[in-house]
Amino acid sequence: MRILGIESSCDDTAAAVYDPAAGLLSNVVSSQVDVHALYGGVVPELASREHIRSVVPVVEKALDDARSGRDAIDGIAVTAGPGLIGSLLVGLCFAKSLAHAWQKPIYGADHLEAHIFAVFLERPVAFPFVALLVSGGHTSLFRVSGWDDVDFLGGTRDDAAGEAFDKAAKLLGLGYPGGVAIDRLAAAGDPARYPFPRAWLSHESADFSFSGLKTALRTFLASPAGRGARIEDVAASFQEAVVDVLRGKALAAAAREGIPRVVLAGGVSANSRLRARIAEDGARSGVEVFLPSRALCTDNAAMVALLGERRLSAGVASGPDLNAYAASRFSR
Repeated sequence: MRILGIESSCDDTAAAVYDPAAGLLSNVVSSQVDVHALYGGVVPELASREHIRSVVPVVEKALDDARSGRDAIDGIAVTAGPGLIGSLLVGLCFAKSLAHAWQKPIYGADHLEAHIFAVFLERPVAFPFVALLVSGGHTSLFRVSGWDDVDFLGGTRDDAAGEAFDKAAKLLGLGYPGGVAIDRLAAAGDPARYPFPRAWLSHESADFSFSGLKTALRTFLASPAGRGARIEDVAASFQEAVVDVLRGKALAAAAREGIPRVVLAGGVSANSRLRARIAEDGARSGVEVFLPSRALCTDNAAMVALLGERRLSAGVASGPDLNAYAASRFSR
């Protein structure tokens, strides 16, 4: 089946066309970074308005790039949640209207589940595997035993890792998006210069906590040592504290589950230090680490189209009561 995917869960309007026989035929993303940069984070009302402006031209470009008109599309997949409800409703209502007009089946995809399987757009991964899904809104670990068999192992008890990066960047005066700014600045810093805390919780816990780390950074910056600190070293040290916990807990979960495969997913998995550290540590411990390309880490519609193709090909379609939701069954 050739599937049109639509994604609008946060501040990116995206559309893609995927065909299992031909591969990914198009992948279009319209970013709102410039719109929200002034406010240091995503403003839900503005995000919804930008989606309304962008959804039609983005979908048209995805179809044009894929050289696929109405007759070539066999079904539509759209992100139903979780996310910002206003943003989700723009993509969802457009997709439902298009499916009705074109008389095509529709599938409402879970944003987190789509992230987990995004790696399959580039290479196959044997089941089972452990997935580390880390983004601005979610930091979770899963045991993935099949396309329909995903078990939640643990997640953040407070801030997600991406949220912690954004808040740290704001404290450091780096602007938005914070994760990208810290990643770039940290490249010129010493990751061992300042020993920021790591919240391990317990050796057996698959949960995360980053609120204490954020508080530690604020306290440090207000101290005499912090006021005279080199900002590159602070950024690198903060990043290292986050990365240590992410890669440590992911590999520990793989060891507990007896699974020698770890898949990274979500926007923070594009972080260069995380990618390097988990790949190196995985190789030393005999764990194969799968890293999707950065374009598939951040929000995109290609992963939505992929998941939609799997579900619609299996005869699983959504009904007319398909609606947006804020909480995923794949989270705490």
